[in-house]
Parts: sequence; C-alpha cells; structure tokens
Amino acid sequence: MSGGAPLYRGRLAPTPSSYLHLGHARTFWTAFERARTSGGVLIYRNEDLDPDRCRPDFAAAAMEDLVWLGITWQEGPDIGGPFAPYTQSERLEFYREIWRCLHLVGAIYPSPHSRKDVQEALVAPHDAEPIFPPHLRPPLGAGRESHSPDGVNWRFRVPDGETIAFTDGRLGRTERVAGRDFGDFLVWRKDGFPSYELAVTADDHAMQITEVVRGEDLLTSTARQLLLYRALGWPSPAFYHCPLMTDAAGQRLAKRSDALALRTLRATGRTAEEVRRLCITPRIPRD
Repeated sequence: MSGGAPLYRGRLAPTPSSYLHLGHARTFWTAFERARTSGGVLIYRNEDLDPDRCRPDFAAAAMEDLVWLGITWQEGPDIGGPFAPYTQSERLEFYREIWRCLHLVGAIYPSPHSRKDVQEALVAPHDAEPIFPPHLRPPLGAGRESHSPDGVNWRFRVPDGETIAFTDGRLGRTERVAGRDFGDFLVWRKDGFPSYELAVTADDHAMQITEVVRGEDLLTSTARQLLLYRALGWPSPAFYHCPLMTDAAGQRLAKRSDALALRTLRATGRTAEEVRRLCITPRIPRD
C-alpha cells in the first residue's frame, strides 16, 4: 500500500493463566472488528511470561474459544507469519536486546527492593499498585557497569511531574502524571523475565502494530509504555481502551468469574451469537 495510510495491524494478546471470560471476549471481539472494518491484519500473540501461572492447556483453550466465538487472525503461533515467534516465552533473547538498549541510554537502573520494601517505605497505604518511592532510587548512573539484567529487578526512572498524554480512540485525551499516578516501574524481573511493560512495548513495535486495543484498566500502563517508546526512539501506535465488563452487582469481571468463562457458557448451551450479544452489554444481567 504505497503512498497511502499504513496497513492497519491489530493484535490479540491473551495471557494463558486461566480460561477466557466475557470481559476478554468483549475486548478481543472489539479488536477483531476494528481490524476487519479497517481492512487490516490481526495477529495473535501468546503472552505466557509468567511461568508460575501460565499453562499450555489455557493457551490452547483460548485459541479454541476465540475461534468458536467467530474471531480469526492472519498471523499467530498456530499459523506463523513474518514476525514469528508469536509466543513470548520464545522471544527472551529479543527482550534482552531491548534491555540492553534501555541500559545503553541510561533509562533504567537495578533495584534490589522487594514489594514489601516498597510498601514499608510508603507514608500512606495504597489500595492500588504502590508508587515506587523516589528516595529508594539509586544515584544516576547506577548499574552502568552491568552487562546483563540477571539476578536483580530493573526499573525505568520516570520523569517526575511530567504529564504523559495521549488521545485514546474511545476516551479522547487521556493523561497520567509521572510520579503521581505511577512511579518507577519494572522492566526486568530478577527471575530472568522481562516485565509486561517491556515485553508488550517491544513486541508491538517489532510486529508493526498500528493500534493497540485493550481494556481501560490498562490506561496507566499505556502511559508507562509511551515513556518506553520515547526512550527507545520508536513511534508509538494508536490506542483504543475498551470499557470493562461488570457483573450484575457492578463488579468488574475477574478471572475467578468461572460462571462467565467462555468454556462454561459453551458447556451450558450458549451459542456464539448469544455470547457476542452479551459482549456489547455494559453489565451482565442475573440469570
């Protein structure tokens, strides 16, 4: 497509740590529809970087459930494509190269502090993810002698007080303030795996994703990832954050919502068409 807009490239990116539920279905159906109406390409990426929670049977079930729902993709672990592999656990050396790039520009530092250390250093309790206290940062230049990320957590040093703004495809202008809404965040874990933020940023860039469709619970993650894009000198994709699906009591659907898992709905006789209709409702009614 020379001389015109770039080909739309979207993605499905499930984490195989449970069976998919209706909330996942809504987001993935939205991603599918946006790729289809744009005449673009949809890729499937298996985000299995948590070895304690991710399981091959969940990964296989996710693909099966989405095909049953009516979703198709043009690239993925099952069919290959120009940016293979499409399973994150097979891309670890690529992520290490991205760590090296961030290390080279001085954007990250080693952080020996545990989650407990961070919680104890806070002056007030936090219901959400705690903001990393700036006084736990090492001096600038810490870790520059390191040649690998192994054995310690690594964090990205955020520009405190800077407003990170982007235009969301559904919500419009969206802002987060570094140091207030989020703090220095993990890019590499001491267990030898990249963080979610590093891995998805690296993969979305490498796979030439033009729009990221995901739930609005990840709006703050988008702000973090925009800082990674900037540090790496990469253009960022567009973003579209879907509304979260809630149950009859107004509570967000969680992975523990087994009754609303696609597997369960299928087993109880729901058709794919019925489930697709449920995906467009703001709240799941009581039976």
